[in-house]
Amino acid sequence: MDFEKGSSKLIRAWAFYDWANSVYPLVISTAIFPLYYSSITKSFSNIDGNVFFLGSNWNPTTLYDYTLSLSFLLVALISPLLSGIADYTGNKLRFLKFFCFLGSFSVMSLFFFRGESTLWVALLFTILASIGFWGSLVFYNAYLPEISYPNQQDRVSAKGFIYGYSGSVILLVFSLLLIQRPDLFGIDDPTLAPRLTFVLVGLWWIGFAQVTYRRLPNNIFKKKPDNNYIWKGFVELKLVLKYLSKLTRLKYFLISFFFLSIGVQTIILMAGIFGSEELGLPTFNLILTILIIQLVAIFGAFFFSRLSTKIGNINTLKITLLIWGTVCFIAFILDKNLPDIDVYFYVLAIILGLVLGATQTLTRSTYSKLLPETHDHAIYFSFYDVTEKLAIVFGMFIFGFLLSITGSMQNSVLALSIFFLLAFISLFSVKS
Repeated sequence: MDFEKGSSKLIRAWAFYDWANSVYPLVISTAIFPLYYSSITKSFSNIDGNVFFLGSNWNPTTLYDYTLSLSFLLVALISPLLSGIADYTGNKLRFLKFFCFLGSFSVMSLFFFRGESTLWVALLFTILASIGFWGSLVFYNAYLPEISYPNQQDRVSAKGFIYGYSGSVILLVFSLLLIQRPDLFGIDDPTLAPRLTFVLVGLWWIGFAQVTYRRLPNNIFKKKPDNNYIWKGFVELKLVLKYLSKLTRLKYFLISFFFLSIGVQTIILMAGIFGSEELGLPTFNLILTILIIQLVAIFGAFFFSRLSTKIGNINTLKITLLIWGTVCFIAFILDKNLPDIDVYFYVLAIILGLVLGATQTLTRSTYSKLLPETHDHAIYFSFYDVTEKLAIVFGMFIFGFLLSITGSMQNSVLALSIFFLLAFISLFSVKS
């Protein structure tokens, strides 16, 4: 079923993939799995709080950091090649389906992580689920300039994130009920409830993705590849690299995006563990905090997308970066011994949620607007994706390294504020 570019039905179908896949970053990357991983590894940690894996003792949080970093590095290595091939063959939809399948079934496989003997399951499928999610986003994001016109893209990008936040909140609320009141579902095994949420995430992801699959176009430019299309993917990659060096605004935007992604994505991935390990907050409070972030992010994505129409995308992004820096400073000065520490954490969540939706929405739409006229959107968006993934690798490494040498996550969080400052400065080279 084909729809005209810019049509509301086509845009809704595209945005619905955000509804499908956003349960992964919320439930798996941010909320439930990191807390489950932390609690399970504590049960078999040695007297120093370390776990034994691959012949060495590891801080469990550092091990998790490095595992995620490896997954992002792998995505960064393969996505330019895959997106070049997808552009040349016109098969973005096929690649989107493959990575969605890989991610959703890897998430469901986390169900089998129950203790020390299955630690490898947690780490292996954390890597594969991450590759599946982020790999699919390369091709999903590349559809944005193909399904909407430039004057629509801020709102279309915001619509996707709003769908994603809304859908993921629904599943998170149900997951919270399942974990807090397992007796209502006849569950008496304390590990079963969170493990069931991993299965639910996988089913939700692949199930609702079918709505998008039915309506997204494939090969809209009618490309007919020859037998050497794999090597043509390399050739196309080389050409785009050459073009990028000449596109000054796009180049400086990617530099700024690299710095802000170090901060944003590391905070998203480590927020739950920070609250649990550093501030000593119980699981219920942490999941409630993450729920607050999601709800406020819906408003943030809507508000800042409207603000950008008045003052421009770049100026709006500068505002969000200043707020992100403030978030890092507040997190640094928080202390678990403060009275009502959970209230402070809720306030921090409100501030973070306000700019989370705005930053994710505006970076995607701004990059789309800066692209030259091209039929090769996937390869250009692969550079956007690679920039983000390398930033996450760097950010998670810095976070884990500082934690290992200082013993405090608060020093790691403070270090992230430096990258928000660098992102802010870099944006001055991107003329509005």
